[in-house]
Amino acid sequence: MTQDRTTPDETAAAEQADAEQAAEQERREEELLERVLRSFDGCADPRLRELMRALVRHLHAFLREVRLTEDEWWRAIGFLTRTGHVTDDRRQEFVLLSDTLGASMQTITINNRAHRDATEATVFGPFFVDGAPRIELGGDIGGGASGEPCWVEGTVRDTGGAPVPGARVDVWEADADGRYDVQYDDGRTAGRAHLFTGPDGDYRFWAVTPTPYPIPDDGPVGAMLAAVGRSPMRASHLHFKVSAPGHRTLVTHIFVRGDALLDADTVFGVRESLVKDFERLPAGTPTPDGRAVGGTWSRTRFDIVLAPAGA
Repeated sequence: MTQDRTTPDETAAAEQADAEQAAEQERREEELLERVLRSFDGCADPRLRELMRALVRHLHAFLREVRLTEDEWWRAIGFLTRTGHVTDDRRQEFVLLSDTLGASMQTITINNRAHRDATEATVFGPFFVDGAPRIELGGDIGGGASGEPCWVEGTVRDTGGAPVPGARVDVWEADADGRYDVQYDDGRTAGRAHLFTGPDGDYRFWAVTPTPYPIPDDGPVGAMLAAVGRSPMRASHLHFKVSAPGHRTLVTHIFVRGDALLDADTVFGVRESLVKDFERLPAGTPTPDGRAVGGTWSRTRFDIVLAPAGA
């Protein structure tokens, strides 16, 4: 049996040496951080200087907290490189990454401050397209998209309760197969349109009943979700973007009450106030506008309240 022959003096000396080495390591890391922070002293834009310094402080704090290895650093660089390679004019993998880390929702929450009973905002998503076709009140945004017909109606009002006539309402959604039109290669325009509210701030249109679908998970973000045991699925939803002069533009969704994914939406976009009843009606039930529907259909109501500009 080997006996420990270390004397108390030797133990104390070893502990002192360890403490000195730890202090030296801390000094080197702090000195590097300060040098990087000082490198932005000459930045002429105060806001940019503030952003860069805060970014550096938090980034270095993360690196030091987790004691990042060089191998992990290289793997992170590779991940970001692959994310850039996947991104093009039809797919924004960096937005997807931001969404799945909750950064998009946090930015939206910060920039859409609570104001009286104004409708809550949520993630924009990567599938909005400028120039969607216009439909009249009661028109159909489907454009041939597969899915069960869904009647959507509501009003747009301000926080004082007054109707907002002429508000532009952009709407877009995935089809029953969980795909947006831009995910097809045939150039179709389907599941998206815009319309304007009537004199009483009312709007109405036909869409398809929202269904769950996965975010694009064949790239780096999908690999990240798989590695950490997270699902790529989004809760069923219908996108809205509502704008009117004098009001804060609202980007939001509505979600289907009872959807099993409401508590597991992979981009953290669900707000309780945006969960709505979608009533499914049997075949043969008369529709609000007399449209003939061959099978079942659904209906929902979404009353929108816009905050004033600058709120």
